[in-house]
Amino acid sequence: MPPLPKRKYPKARQGKRRQHIKANLGHVVECPQCRNPRLAHNACPTCGNYHGRQAVTVAGPALSD
Repeated sequence: MPPLPKRKYPKARQGKRRQHIKANLGHVVECPQCRNPRLAHNACPTCGNYHGRQAVTVAGPALSD
């Protein structure tokens, strides 16, 4: 049988040990066209521009009846 810990470790100690394991937010930059935040190296979700040109068409808000 493997050895077992003699005491229960606190959850705070576990959190300190795992503090580098987290989800990282990508690099967010400002869109030069509409000034809204967007992910770097991606088309703007608001206006659809990327690298000075219209990359994707953005649909308006969906209206439900």
